[in-house]
Amino acid sequence: MNNMNNMNNMNINSAMADTLDIGNTDTEKKTGLIGFYNYTVVLTYIGMWIGFLGVMLAIKDRYVGSLICLMLAGVCDMFDGTIASTKKDRTRDERTFGIQIDSLSDIICFGVLPAVWVFCVTPKISIAFTAIFVFILCGLIRLAYFNVDEANRQAATAERRQYYLGLPITSSALAIPAVYLIGEFTAIHTQTIAALALLIIGICYVLPVKLKKPSLFGEVLLVGIGAVEFCILIAEVLI
Repeated sequence: MNNMNNMNNMNINSAMADTLDIGNTDTEKKTGLIGFYNYTVVLTYIGMWIGFLGVMLAIKDRYVGSLICLMLAGVCDMFDGTIASTKKDRTRDERTFGIQIDSLSDIICFGVLPAVWVFCVTPKISIAFTAIFVFILCGLIRLAYFNVDEANRQAATAERRQYYLGLPITSSALAIPAVYLIGEFTAIHTQTIAALALLIIGICYVLPVKLKKPSLFGEVLLVGIGAVEFCILIAEVLI
């Protein structure tokens, strides 16, 4: 039994090494730069730039504009995987690079941006600091774990992922604007619920709960909710 376990561990480690090791490539010879440069990562980079713009807007007290950037970054994240999958001749290294760069972009767009937004709109009290630290840490842990899990999954099967483990980090692109709009249209002030909502979302990132990927109806519903939120935010900017 121990020998079998050791063999299984060796197989898993080998699969992870094959998937995660960038190894020797011709990328540097083609571009003169480190990295992989093709259309599959362009939307990810655009989303990252939009997310960082949202951070700067939040610091400048442009709270609605910052939320718009958060939602636009979510749109980019929604389609970058689909665009990447159209390139059928991607090498193992290119696929792995795509996974890694997507997660690094996500921590800026859906980890740092919501945390900075909440920090800027809430009083500087201990619960706000605690919520921010927990949220960013949980988001970082979730993304790192996802990368390891995805590497193992792709080494074992070519099928699409059917379940999420824990709340996807991109959920903040809908949740944080919803918190703001609740504060705007109810008697509950945004400052009262922003830090608490951030804390709850962060904890949900790392809860080991299986969530089935939404069906077509679920995706349409989420897109519809996001569209309503986005239109309201745009209207606030224009009015």
